[in-house]
Amino acid sequence: MANDNKEHFATNVYYDRTFDCEAAKILPGEYYYTLKDMLIVTVLGSCVSACIRDRVSGLGGMNHFMLPDGGSDANSPVSASMRYGTYAMEVLINDLLKSGARRENMEAKVFGGGAVLRGFTAINVGERNADFVMSYLKTEKIRVLAEDLNDIYPRKVYFFPRTGKVLVKKLMATHNDTLAKREQDYASRLKVQPVGGEIDLF
Repeated sequence: MANDNKEHFATNVYYDRTFDCEAAKILPGEYYYTLKDMLIVTVLGSCVSACIRDRVSGLGGMNHFMLPDGGSDANSPVSASMRYGTYAMEVLINDLLKSGARRENMEAKVFGGGAVLRGFTAINVGERNADFVMSYLKTEKIRVLAEDLNDIYPRKVYFFPRTGKVLVKKLMATHNDTLAKREQDYASRLKVQPVGGEIDLF
């Protein structure tokens, strides 16, 4: 089967001088996984990221997603909004499994869901994203080792899948609107994009 998910696989790989290693930067709607000893980095506002790894092999990855506003049925388990979040989680988990990760060895650390987007407070998008990712991992019986969710700050997350180490930098003051604009563009794209891709179940 052709992998339809590759358009969401992050391609921005660079050398990070601070950590002296190869790094992949992921944007809203993207994910990345690797067995290499490298870094995966992202900046989160109201979006959430799940850092998932096989604690035995060190194979791991990170996604970056937001639930689109599902309107009044947002809490329904079959809402389009929840299907989108489920898809974002399954794409990463399934690629890890296809690459040799074992479900019983999987562990997660989750971040984001800050109340940082002006105009999104009415639907509390950050909190919904945070609640969704925790409930999804509980349902899938993937142990959550650490979380840094909600609050009002954007976060920069550095994930080292090989060791499982995560560094989170809270961005107290963002002097530019790049993050907010990026997430708002992403949110408006979600409203018009169908949930795509075939999901392989293991």
